[in-house]
Amino acid sequence: MFTPEERDRLRSGLLEYAASDRRISGAAITGSAAGGSEDRWSDIDLAFGVGDAGELPGVLSDWTAHMYRQHLALDHLDVMSGAWVYRVFFLPSTLQVDLAFVPATEFRALAPTFRLMFGKANAPRHVPSPPPRDIIGLGWLYALHARSCIARRNLWQAEYMISGIRDNALALASIRHGLPAVHGRGFDRLPSGVTAQFEGSLVRQLDAAELLRAFRVAIDGLLSEIRSVDEELAGRLQGALMRLTETQS
Repeated sequence: MFTPEERDRLRSGLLEYAASDRRISGAAITGSAAGGSEDRWSDIDLAFGVGDAGELPGVLSDWTAHMYRQHLALDHLDVMSGAWVYRVFFLPSTLQVDLAFVPATEFRALAPTFRLMFGKANAPRHVPSPPPRDIIGLGWLYALHARSCIARRNLWQAEYMISGIRDNALALASIRHGLPAVHGRGFDRLPSGVTAQFEGSLVRQLDAAELLRAFRVAIDGLLSEIRSVDEELAGRLQGALMRLTETQS
């Protein structure tokens, strides 16, 4: 297990390595370390601008080799978002290292958690939360599939779909309370009165009766959150959503 001190040394070393790479036009600390909420379990989040967009593939290749050679990375994956490439490394110490690369023309803060360490950054362009109507649509889509999975006795898939209903309803609640809505980042900061209504939607065992019970709780919570966004839409959806939870034959 990594220590905070080891994490700090590695982050400093990576920033020094970036400063020595002529292709890097700017570097920033992002995530919890930039926002003052870093704790014992936080990972490393760094963002880099690449001066010449044509050199981006070479930068990614060289930095990946560096992470494997110098820091013994076990594996990595890429997450793409617009022009950004987020290359995420898994180290033997269990430390996660997220290195984000983008052409210098797009190097900017996408969230308040961005601390420029050297070079230049463009004007911030914070990424907004997902539109509530999109989240509502995902909620009822998961509900439709939960109904059919229970009827087909696809129990593991049904549990997955019920969790999807709950996650989207909690995302709606997070937006309502001004909290991050993506990847559950705001869920633990929601008022207890909000989260309490979803505790019963946790599936306790894999059988049809239990799945139906949890499904009904998830639907009730989803409808409650839809009402907070659009009462008319909630009224239109309520009858059909409740019918999904009727006993399956």
